[in-house]
Amino acid sequence: MSSGNRSEAVDVRKSYEVRTYGCQMNVHDSERLSGLLEDAGYVRAPEGSDGDADVVVFNTCAVRENADNKLYGNLGRLAPMKTKRPGMQIAVGGCLAQKDRDTIVQRAPWVDVVFGTHNIGKLPVLLERARIQEEAQIEIAESLEAFPSTLPTRRESAYAAWVSISVGCNNTCTFCIVPALRGKEKDRRTGDILAEIEALVAEGVSEITLLGQNVNAYGSDIGDREAFSKLLRACGRIEGLERVRFTSPHPRDFTDDVIAAMAETPNVMPQLHMPMQSGSDTVLKAMRRSYRQERFLGIIDKVRAAMPDAAISTDIIVGFPGETEEDFEQTMHAVREARFANAFTFQYSKRPGTPAADMDGQIPKEVVQERYMRLSALQEDISWSENKKQVGRTLDVMVAEGEGRKDGATHRLSGRAPDNRLVHFTKPDQDVRPGDVVTVEISYAAPHHLLAEGAPLGVRRTRSGDAWEKRTAAAAAKPVGVMLGLPGIGAPAPLPAASAPGCGCD
Repeated sequence: MSSGNRSEAVDVRKSYEVRTYGCQMNVHDSERLSGLLEDAGYVRAPEGSDGDADVVVFNTCAVRENADNKLYGNLGRLAPMKTKRPGMQIAVGGCLAQKDRDTIVQRAPWVDVVFGTHNIGKLPVLLERARIQEEAQIEIAESLEAFPSTLPTRRESAYAAWVSISVGCNNTCTFCIVPALRGKEKDRRTGDILAEIEALVAEGVSEITLLGQNVNAYGSDIGDREAFSKLLRACGRIEGLERVRFTSPHPRDFTDDVIAAMAETPNVMPQLHMPMQSGSDTVLKAMRRSYRQERFLGIIDKVRAAMPDAAISTDIIVGFPGETEEDFEQTMHAVREARFANAFTFQYSKRPGTPAADMDGQIPKEVVQERYMRLSALQEDISWSENKKQVGRTLDVMVAEGEGRKDGATHRLSGRAPDNRLVHFTKPDQDVRPGDVVTVEISYAAPHHLLAEGAPLGVRRTRSGDAWEKRTAAAAAKPVGVMLGLPGIGAPAPLPAASAPGCGCD
């Protein structure tokens, strides 16, 4: 047959889907898992495929309540699909895999691969080995094999990026299992971090978020207590980098040089997420948190003195074992004093393997719920009051993708202010793209967002917008891989990532 009569080649590469639970660390790890799979020749399954992919990867969290129930529920829904689709593979990684390594295959024998937090780079090899040997592959490394940032990455955004500066944690908080799963803190070389940021900026990224379990403990490996503030200042010297954020710092390591670096480095944003966990000195001691209420509020005062417009958020656990009504009132007092822009509040629940799970004085669930509701109502009032102070201000908003769920119906766009507040604004007459910057005047405030109802005051097209446009055009022109499996039947959509910036244990 002549070549002129050949039909066009069809892309039949295997497809993949990654489902992510938990904190930003997991979100960024999932970008790497996607990059590894694409580097190995897989193609991403279309949005909404709901398990109809050749490889489904679960990147799990062990911190959230009922994490194992959610995982096994989703694995159970995939079992009949896998039976109908010879060759389909399921992999489970992340913190829950690190903790429950052998249990997963016992409870879900149709899982093909189990890998941990320290060896995500092995996923393609483990999938291939499972396919050839026709048996589950369980491989959990006890320590980091290679810093994850050396792995291929499929970044979700063209204009904003995560950059890990450390992995692991040296703290021993009694409610947290992360140090046991992520290991001791290991810092990246500063030169490698800056080289990655410079490469991202060259690709069009204009906003980066520095990631670490306790991000401001950076430098502990080399004994330099000012390493993090030096890194922030170095980021300020990178041309084209417009916004720098970081999450999550620990109050113990939050020193004056970091506050000065934030205030004096123009591209470091006036935003701080710092977990308080409790306002009670007694509870903080039981949690093994190395600060007390006075120290925490003192940091907040210093940050506000240096950056009056800074938006400060936090994490709080309600109902920790032994928490009395007086302890809880101390938390309420601290919240009133700190006036957080928002707070991610959690009802304490036992985490197997943590010291707190075996402590005396476990609080009845109805008491925890009642306290949680009181705290949530207080913080809702404070958030609304703090947001009302933004009315009348002129803000530069970086246009975001997927932030405004009602944008289509309201004919608005959405984005983030420098302090990371969510802003919905009237769509300009001219085209704007995610990554572009729109100047608006705030006309209304709600507890969790701001609104700019008037016409935008200005639009600045950016290299990030160009990068988004280029990526979108390339994706539209790319042929879609043929998925050879059966349609999904009743498989659930991926669970949303946790709303908190961190894992809730920083």
